[in-house]
Amino acid sequence: MNYSLFDFLQLIGSLGIFIFGMKIFSEGLQNVAGDRLKGILSGMTRNRATGVVTGFATTAITQSSTTTTVMTVSFVNAGLLTFVQSTGVIMGANIGTTITAWMVALFGFKFQITPIALAVIGLFFAFLFSSNSRWRNIAEAMVGFGILFIGLEFIKGSVPDIHSNPAMLAFLDSFSDYGYLSLILFVFVGTILTLLTQSSSAATTITLVMLFEGWISFPIAAAMILGENIGTTVTANIAAMVGNVHAKRAARFHFFFNIIGVIWMMAIIYPVLHLMDHILQLSTGSTVSIMGGEVESRSNATLALSLFHTTFNVLNVVLLFAAVPYLVRFVEYIQPDRGGEQDDFHLRYISAGVMVSPALALEQAQKETQQFAALVETMHDAVNELLFNPETDSIRAIEKIHKYEQMTDQLEIEISDYLVRLSERTHLEHQTTERIRFIQTMINDLERIADIYYQIAKLTERMKESGSGWPEEASEEMRQMMAALRDGIQFMNANVARLPSAVDLKRAIVLEDKVDQLRDQFRDNHFTRLEKGAYAPRAGVIFIDILNRLERIGDHVLNVNESASGRRLKAMRIIGGKLPV
Repeated sequence: MNYSLFDFLQLIGSLGIFIFGMKIFSEGLQNVAGDRLKGILSGMTRNRATGVVTGFATTAITQSSTTTTVMTVSFVNAGLLTFVQSTGVIMGANIGTTITAWMVALFGFKFQITPIALAVIGLFFAFLFSSNSRWRNIAEAMVGFGILFIGLEFIKGSVPDIHSNPAMLAFLDSFSDYGYLSLILFVFVGTILTLLTQSSSAATTITLVMLFEGWISFPIAAAMILGENIGTTVTANIAAMVGNVHAKRAARFHFFFNIIGVIWMMAIIYPVLHLMDHILQLSTGSTVSIMGGEVESRSNATLALSLFHTTFNVLNVVLLFAAVPYLVRFVEYIQPDRGGEQDDFHLRYISAGVMVSPALALEQAQKETQQFAALVETMHDAVNELLFNPETDSIRAIEKIHKYEQMTDQLEIEISDYLVRLSERTHLEHQTTERIRFIQTMINDLERIADIYYQIAKLTERMKESGSGWPEEASEEMRQMMAALRDGIQFMNANVARLPSAVDLKRAIVLEDKVDQLRDQFRDNHFTRLEKGAYAPRAGVIFIDILNRLERIGDHVLNVNESASGRRLKAMRIIGGKLPV
């Protein structure tokens, strides 16, 4: 065999350049699209048909069906889509990912695009250093596009001539002489190839190159394409192993949907392949069949393979569209939502695996922060019940509050880690960087609120252990304080769910001032009661301690509102609850 280790490393390096170009191209396109991707995805809630169109369009923009699937899962988690609606997007993503094969087949084999790719890099390279983020993102996408096709040219040059390597030819022939069994075997080869490259686009490109160079026949290449459709779902399922139930369901649906498609296509594959051959002969005027592997038919064979890829995915969507609800029920049956407590300790909206574009990543972090704020409100209600409901089991109530506090610790760590990974990405816009910082500040304040509520719960336990209590007047004052604070927390939650420009800071300040005023008033009343001996010293100390802690919670609540608005008010403190003009 004339093929050396060095030649093999050249081939691997060429493949690396191609995948690197695809990565840059995809990320650049996502950054150019920015918030428009969110708009496209959020507009698909009407039915599965619009979901298919949206999935196709989004995958065409991102050049990554994995990215589309991850974004879709995040929208399901956020409640913006139902699981059934998300299935349409996944089906559309299957069709959208075939665009890559057409790009490679048309520009990589039918035309000499390498000089154009170099010219594109030369034209846009300087804009990579532009201060204008839009031009920088466009340049990144175009440079990635150029690198992609240069990598493809390197792959074509690194693949050895099969006819000058008789040992390799004999090796491949030994696996392709079993007729239909050979097709089944190469379905598995395509699946494994996708797992090794971790990219269905790269696996498809390798298959196209092997077909163009004569390594494999058109039927074998078609079988590999079917295997690659399975392989890309296996990758998603591996990523979803550490995700939540929604991520698992979306991944399982993708897997079973593609598996069913491969099964029915394998049942009729030879008639379909002959149809592809006939269409290419009619459209190109060629009289040479692509089934035989003749040299003069190989460039047409790459087009036929792309046509087969698209035809398969379109037909799979058309044939299985009506059966989606049944497939959804099956997936929900094998992947039930147990609602276990363990999931409560983890992120619900941030998906595992691929990190999407910065705009959508921020949207996911925002949803997690809303979950965090809702948990703080739940803690407030639990503490309120512990303070004023005599029938409450104190031990169990404090254990529950402690559990909530541990959950907030975990949420802070995981959201913070996600934001750090997001901030490490290069070329983030200033607005995005600022938003990351404010969300970090928000979760820090929310975690501090949770700590204080747990401290209040332990103070309540100490008072009950001592057998002391508050007079009715003090209890009523504490009820008023808790009610005022609850109003502030509820309004904080509403602000956290808004865009920064829509946050109502004036109302938040009024509510925080009310908490301050009640604290001052009730503190004076407390000292008057102490002088009159209205309650035991231990109960009095705990009353003023809890009162002061609640006021500090009010301060942290206002801090969260400030962070949600993207503003800082400490340098221009408010008089009478009014913002300065």
